[in-house]
Amino acid sequence: MARTLLAIYPRNPRRYDEMLAADGSVRPHWRRLFAHLDEATPEEMRLRLDFADRRILENGVAYNVYADPDGADRPWALDPLPLIIPPAEWAQIEAAVAQRARLLNAILGDLYGPRRLLAEGLLPPALVYGQHGYLWPCQGLRPPGDVWLHQYAVDLARSPDGRWWVIADRTQAPSGAGYALENRLIVSRVFPQLFRDLRVQHLADFFRRQREGLAALAPVAGDEQPRIVLLTPGPYNETYFEHVYLARYLGFPLVEGQDLTVRGDAVYLKTLSGLQRVHVILRRLDDDYCDPLELRGESALGVPGLLNAVRAGRVLVANALGSGLLGSGALMGFLPGACERLLGETLAMPSVATWWCGERPALDYVRKHLPQLVIKAAYPTQRLAPVFAGELSVAERSELLHRIEARPHAYVAQEVIELAQAPIWSRSHERRLLARPVGLRVHAVATPDGYAVMPGGLARVGGAVNERVISMQRGGASKDAWVLSDGPVSEFSLLKPSLGVRDLVRAGGPLSSRAVENLFWLGRYSERFDDCARLLRVALARLVDTTGERTPAVAGLLRLAGTLGVIPAAQADSVQGDEHVLLRAVHDPRLGGGLHSAIRALLRAAGQVRERLSQDHWQVLSRLQRDLQVFALARQSASGLGESLAFLDGVLAVSASLNGFAMDNMTRDDGWRFLMVGRRIERLIFLARMLADFLRHLGSTDRDSMEGLLELADSIITYRSRYSRPPELLPLVDLLVFDASNPHAVAGQVEVLTRYLERLQRELGSPPATVLASAAEALLNFPLVSFERAPQAAAVQLAGCLDHLAAAAASLSDVLAMRHFTHCDEQARSTLAL
Repeated sequence: MARTLLAIYPRNPRRYDEMLAADGSVRPHWRRLFAHLDEATPEEMRLRLDFADRRILENGVAYNVYADPDGADRPWALDPLPLIIPPAEWAQIEAAVAQRARLLNAILGDLYGPRRLLAEGLLPPALVYGQHGYLWPCQGLRPPGDVWLHQYAVDLARSPDGRWWVIADRTQAPSGAGYALENRLIVSRVFPQLFRDLRVQHLADFFRRQREGLAALAPVAGDEQPRIVLLTPGPYNETYFEHVYLARYLGFPLVEGQDLTVRGDAVYLKTLSGLQRVHVILRRLDDDYCDPLELRGESALGVPGLLNAVRAGRVLVANALGSGLLGSGALMGFLPGACERLLGETLAMPSVATWWCGERPALDYVRKHLPQLVIKAAYPTQRLAPVFAGELSVAERSELLHRIEARPHAYVAQEVIELAQAPIWSRSHERRLLARPVGLRVHAVATPDGYAVMPGGLARVGGAVNERVISMQRGGASKDAWVLSDGPVSEFSLLKPSLGVRDLVRAGGPLSSRAVENLFWLGRYSERFDDCARLLRVALARLVDTTGERTPAVAGLLRLAGTLGVIPAAQADSVQGDEHVLLRAVHDPRLGGGLHSAIRALLRAAGQVRERLSQDHWQVLSRLQRDLQVFALARQSASGLGESLAFLDGVLAVSASLNGFAMDNMTRDDGWRFLMVGRRIERLIFLARMLADFLRHLGSTDRDSMEGLLELADSIITYRSRYSRPPELLPLVDLLVFDASNPHAVAGQVEVLTRYLERLQRELGSPPATVLASAAEALLNFPLVSFERAPQAAAVQLAGCLDHLAAAAASLSDVLAMRHFTHCDEQARSTLAL
């Protein structure tokens, strides 16, 4: 059977083969794996592939691809066959990567400090100062321990003769370590016996040393415990899964820029319980986005004042701001000389041959040898895909050379390397190995004892047999990298093998203010889109019943829609017709207060807290988004009350589902309580404003108007079960305003909201809701008997009480935001003095 596998395995004499030697025999360190594959049946391999795919889906391992319709949360691509590296070869790679990390760290210290390399001509000033990567505000900074690079990654490729070459340095916020760890957890279970028998080096020690290295350099005072956070750009970043995964694995809070604030040259994390000092920021955010005050003014992702806190030595940022400078491929040609000057050593692992076109001799070389070169952007901030000049026509090469000569400093040329190939298991054949180009990303981290290198890394394979650029953005896949050991392997793990009674947890960790704020607004938007849909459904149903005639009930509903902002107030008496105005409120995305906008706001808030929602919860939200898109497209070709009413029925069914999930599927923690507070505040404001509008125009109401009001409050069944007669004013007011047993009454909202607020005040120090309590007391003490003596005057007086209560509820929302979300009230400021 071995002959069968090898007979159909494609070999390429122009490429180094990781599995096969030049004579076609299997390399010694691959023999165990190959024999295992050779003995496996197709059914066994299918089960293993299915296991890997299932784990990726269950764990939510994703990689977002920009400009790809299917790119959002695209499942991670993993080939279960590992890339195997023998111990002796790994020792050379490890030493070379650690040396390169030391060199690049020293170069950053020099370029932002004495600049000896520039003064001595070892680096051209135009290459450094001519790119956006050099951050002038960082000039003169000296990070703790003179460590600029706390994490470093290097992309390696093997040439046809078997030597490893560096093809790219990742010095800003390198990604891949978390994906490498997830790959290891999956592949080690696909081949558990092989993993143990081959004595593959484990990865946990690498992450332990990363954590220790950051803690050792944290600027703490006295007996403070260092607080380390992982700063992410947010859910739309292509590697957001990795940010979440590493934060959980390392035990660091995952934060966005808006979760942090600078006070008194120190950085604080905004939590529900107040501001907590942050000592270390492990960032996954590009340099210039980190501080909108001094770097990129339009950035909404960074922390205003962060650079000033760095200057004051009150926070450690890893990697140091300005480290993205060395991501330029144009620097590679100058590294051997810099290594001799700064380290007194010869560069152990060469870079691929590189020519920066900003130098005349290099430009002349590119002119003469263009067909043999690949042209790339000189700086990371440029958007230029690699161009293989040999694949261009004569005219296209001439045009490319013209562009290079017009801006030579912006281009770098590199030698074309025929990447090595490694076997992958074919998913479209019953039993076959395919060959694909492979590269290796290796990670290093700063520790108190120097740089530690991850034993293995993220192996990446091309999507096609002749792929020259391996990129996950281009549809590539990944592999686990197994570094074999000559001796016993470390059994250390950051995860406990089992949990005891002391490890049991019945509450989550501190919630960031941003997460709770999004839950609060998720609650408000959940209620708001329900209110909007219900109002539009009742109004459109009335138009159907009256065959389009504007009755007093229809006029009252339109007036209310204008008052609440569902339709523009000026269109309440639109000459275009009531149907047109209401249908536009259903489907027009340009209408700020319409249903379309309310649903989009709901989806945005939900997207920010997706990890706190159940799979069923999220699927219902996704279905709501799809239904909205389908309805919007249908409206372009056909219109009608029937279609709109059917859509609104579906929306309200979704709303009921969301409410059920919130009540039954979410843990009762502080985040859930704020979600409920948001819902109750929004419902209270809607009910109070709706009833106030009704009472203020009592003279124009009729029985149909009162039935519509009961439908809007979802209380018509309750009313009919209590009063076997048409709606009347006094029982209607009692049911919708004063009956606390009615979940859609004003009094019911006040009662439940008061209960939640008292607990928040007791546990989190929330400010007392005195304004709300005062307004509620005035309302609930209103004498209902006055409706028997002078209903018109009583209605106007009660409408005033309801307006006051709605304003108090809106004010409460602002107070909670200031105390728990933005931390800018008096109590929050006093936290700094503690």
